[in-house]
Amino acid sequence: MWFKNLQIYRITNWNVSPAELEAALLKHTLHSCLSMEMQSRGWVSPKAEDEPFVHSLGQQMLIALGVEKKLLPVSVINQFAKLRATEIEEQQGYKPGRKQMKEIKEFVTAELLPRAFALRRKTYAWIDPVNGWFVIDTSSAVKADELIELLHKSMEGCSLALVKTKKSPASVMTEWLAGGDVPALFTVDRDCELCGTGDEKAMVRYVRHSLDSAEIIRHVKEGKKATRLAMTWRDKISFTLTENMQLKRIAPLDFIKEQVDASEADDVFDTDFAIMTGELPQLLADLMDTLGGEERVG
Repeated sequence: MWFKNLQIYRITNWNVSPAELEAALLKHTLHSCLSMEMQSRGWVSPKAEDEPFVHSLGQQMLIALGVEKKLLPVSVINQFAKLRATEIEEQQGYKPGRKQMKEIKEFVTAELLPRAFALRRKTYAWIDPVNGWFVIDTSSAVKADELIELLHKSMEGCSLALVKTKKSPASVMTEWLAGGDVPALFTVDRDCELCGTGDEKAMVRYVRHSLDSAEIIRHVKEGKKATRLAMTWRDKISFTLTENMQLKRIAPLDFIKEQVDASEADDVFDTDFAIMTGELPQLLADLMDTLGGEERVG
């Protein structure tokens, strides 16, 4: 149960107990799409179908937004609409105009929607009221926004703000690639992305490549800024830091995997969650320090 991506928020107000949060989420659970619904959103159990909607371990909490979406590709709608338009043309003696084609597509969509296949997905959020973190496991700002939107709709008494650091990740990553000292807690790995600041936004990516080469320093001197950089923290967790203060491609390394293997607990989900919520607050705190500390809201 390790998050793969971190969309990081600072909890600015949280006066909700796990029991209160559970009761609030139960009022907005996920239901299957109705016949004419394209999408349905609601809370689901993060662990298993019959488990609580708030998975608690100590003071750490895990919740999950469920989304059910019907698959009705535009190409399918267009295909059926074309057939319907041909039938209408034969009946009325001339091709349907733009307005009539729009009506045909709307009719076809309404006809096909009840029979469309539906897929479900989960988006997880980890709540750490002890250290003040609210972290969503997604690389998509849209998916993060839809989770927070439903959270605010479901309950009162919480407010969140995207984390912002005093030094921008791009400036610090660029400084490191230019030869600056990397803090001892971190190592720079072998992947990075550099982007130019001109109108063309020239971009270069390095994958499994030594990042201390003269070629990369030349790119930096030409004005390119680092937008992504693969890193490792304390030889425990590897990740990619982005210019938008996202952490992607999170991967626990051998030291943590050995802890999981050595655990006597039968529940791997809980073991992973316990180790993740023990390590990630330290990683985030060290990263904030490295980036000059947080710009606090208010």
